[in-house]
Amino acid sequence: MLYTEIPTHRPVTPLLDEINHPQQLRQLEPSQLTQVADELRQFILYAAGQSGGHFGANLGVIELTVALHYCFNTPNDRLIWDVGHQAYPHKALTGRREQLTTIRAQNGLAAFPAREESVFDTFGVGHSSTAISAGLGMSLARRYQKNPCEVVSIVGDGAMTAGMAFEAMNDAVAHNADLIVVLNDNDMSISCSTGGFAKHLAAIWEKGHLVNIDAEGQAYVQPHPQWTYNSRLHQSATDAADNLFKAIGFDYFGPFDGHDVNQLVDVFNALKKRKGPRLIHVYTKKGKGFIPAEADPITYHAISKVAPVTTAPAKKSPPKYSDVFGQWLCDEAAQDSRLMAITPAMCEGSGMVKFAQQYPERFFDVAIAEQHAVTLAAGMACEGLKPVVAIYSTFLQRGYDQLVHDVALQNLDVTFGIDRAGLVGEDGPTHAGAYDYAYMRTVPNLIIMAPKDENECRQMLHTAYEYPGPAAVRYPRGAGLGVEIQSNLSKLEIGKAEVVFESSTTHDEQITILAFGSRVAVAVEAAQQLTQKYDVGVSVVNMRFVKPLDEQIIRDLAERTHLFVTVEEHAVMAGAGSAVNEYLAQAQILKPVLNLGLPDTFIHQATHAQMLKNCGLDAEGIQNAIEKAWLRIVQAV
Repeated sequence: MLYTEIPTHRPVTPLLDEINHPQQLRQLEPSQLTQVADELRQFILYAAGQSGGHFGANLGVIELTVALHYCFNTPNDRLIWDVGHQAYPHKALTGRREQLTTIRAQNGLAAFPAREESVFDTFGVGHSSTAISAGLGMSLARRYQKNPCEVVSIVGDGAMTAGMAFEAMNDAVAHNADLIVVLNDNDMSISCSTGGFAKHLAAIWEKGHLVNIDAEGQAYVQPHPQWTYNSRLHQSATDAADNLFKAIGFDYFGPFDGHDVNQLVDVFNALKKRKGPRLIHVYTKKGKGFIPAEADPITYHAISKVAPVTTAPAKKSPPKYSDVFGQWLCDEAAQDSRLMAITPAMCEGSGMVKFAQQYPERFFDVAIAEQHAVTLAAGMACEGLKPVVAIYSTFLQRGYDQLVHDVALQNLDVTFGIDRAGLVGEDGPTHAGAYDYAYMRTVPNLIIMAPKDENECRQMLHTAYEYPGPAAVRYPRGAGLGVEIQSNLSKLEIGKAEVVFESSTTHDEQITILAFGSRVAVAVEAAQQLTQKYDVGVSVVNMRFVKPLDEQIIRDLAERTHLFVTVEEHAVMAGAGSAVNEYLAQAQILKPVLNLGLPDTFIHQATHAQMLKNCGLDAEGIQNAIEKAWLRIVQAV
């Protein structure tokens, strides 16, 4: 069935309501599976409208999910979902249906498969292209334990562009592993798939042949029943079956209609009669069954909660940091033809759509290949261009070796716009940018900046671009503070901080707050409250640079400071505060220091505000922590 609206009331789903374990699904007749799939699609539409979250990919795998759990003896047989954008139907069929409206909320279901949540979530995922490696590991482990089972890795065509996926496939053939890879081909990841692999999949379709499998597990080639054929119809069956997967050493079957649940059941049951590495190629439609999502799968990759109907005029929100980056990119490119922009499959998320339209010859979407993105930039810099890599903090972790060896070691002129720094709210720990200060500040030649607001973000990006070496600007997810953004591009002095709040210079006792990035504004709020409550001078410094630190301002303020406080939306361990500690120790400045930041734990999903409050990084939490530390100092005197 086709739907045009997201239901606001729970749909009637009599068959689905009886399924609290896949074993109950497997007791149904094959003829009932189409109804199960339709009820599941209705329920996913409703649940996603209640919770918000990933949308189009989940609608695209309804029939595939039903067929997998119907044919395989889960959880003993292992299903590994790559990325997890498409795991909502899986959660609904594995005992979590009525909790699905809590997904991404504090104390609710995780946005992605999570091992601690269910035995059916065999591998925790948030980033793409890990499912084949993990599945291979499980298959080889069960072989060694003499306890074999079926292992199925479900991978999107976008995720297959990452080198890790092919490394795993190569190794699976080397071990002749009993592994099934389901290639879910919808010509999409978050954006449209790009590159040679996408063209290869299109060529497989254009052959007009289907590599089918009979009930005994034997392969045969036939004209595809759903396509009109040209002269390729007369090519040999051997040629029709040739493709990259077969060349690697996988048995290949497909492409099959991923929305024909009964055909999928037949195929999966037949596949179980074969051994070794097998790949089944299914084609699906992202957003299947919901007409707006089918027409615009990029917009409907994820949705917000369905808002109640209101006549109140919408408030104008400040621009998102990603939009500030995108506008800066266009403005900088207009005055420097050497600028090249690179993204690993995050054009929309990184705010680069306008740049891609205005400067298509200078825009490079390298697909889900973060390592390649960094080294590609290094190569361009070697030839005198000035590449800008737009990448999420959590994704740059994948390109760390390339950041060190290919960029920083050679001191190449590459600018990194690092989005989603700090906590990211409902997407949870897999997407949090909690570690970039730590893993970047140990790298020689690299400078690191963190803006206090959207205007400073623009000026820092220009500063990084003009710096003749590797430079990074890390900024948070979401909207700015609403400050006016200067149209001109001006450089900041490298390594220079600024005092943004000073209650009094007459106090002998002084608290100095060294704030980084997103925590500057709330540090000022906390300082204002402290000065009203206690007879103490408080200064707040916008540090601006994590590397190099403004050591001079720390030395100057140390003369009258009785307590240093560092505040950052980053892990305390090895973060910006640790850099301050290292400097104070090296300079033999013996002062009490309070480091505030993210604790040494993975922080589960909630709203961004809830996360900050839980970590004590909102204004109230910062104030309370400083009060306790200050009172201990006063009492000790």
